[in-house]
Amino acid sequence: MRVLVVEDERMLADAIAEWLREETHAVDLAHDGEAALERIAVNDYDVVVLDRDLPRVHGDDVCRELVASESDARVLMLTAAAQIDDRVTGLSIGADDYLSKPFAFPELAARVLALGRRSRPAVPPVLRRAGITLDPARREVFRNGRFVPLSKKEFAVLAELMRANGNVVSAEQLLEKAWDEHADPFTGAVRLTILKLRRKLADPPVVETVPGVGYRIA
Repeated sequence: MRVLVVEDERMLADAIAEWLREETHAVDLAHDGEAALERIAVNDYDVVVLDRDLPRVHGDDVCRELVASESDARVLMLTAAAQIDDRVTGLSIGADDYLSKPFAFPELAARVLALGRRSRPAVPPVLRRAGITLDPARREVFRNGRFVPLSKKEFAVLAELMRANGNVVSAEQLLEKAWDEHADPFTGAVRLTILKLRRKLADPPVVETVPGVGYRIA
């Protein structure tokens, strides 16, 4: 999934991003509300991890803008404000979930994954198609009962193809969801990752190329 982490404490932001990348997510960073709104305007995020007390544009206003834009992104509000009234306010302005600091990184990662499953259209916790079983929480893939070891990028690309439920996913969409904003759009990374996936998933071939359009799992 593509995740935006908005946190003005840079060391914490970097730590969150590193943890989520280990979970195979593509992660972008913003350190103030203005930068967050700029990234939200140009990128399609599945989840936004949003600190509430941000410089330039307050986190509450970022959340309101995100809701007003009718974005499909889910918002996890991450803040030191732990009172019930604070949580109620955050949820009432459009946040989908609320996590108080300090927090445990495994819980944060689990909440991000759960919110991603609720993105529109909703997807089941474990994905199954064409003999493939993909479990995002355990980061495991099986093909006809055989465990398939995948790299982080291979797992992320396969997850996007599985979520598409047989529909075609373009190389641009895969680049958007499995790589961060620093990815070169002219790179052959998607094609190379697809080739590696096909080799690891073995025969019969399951990842189909639709010429000029993209890829799908039939």
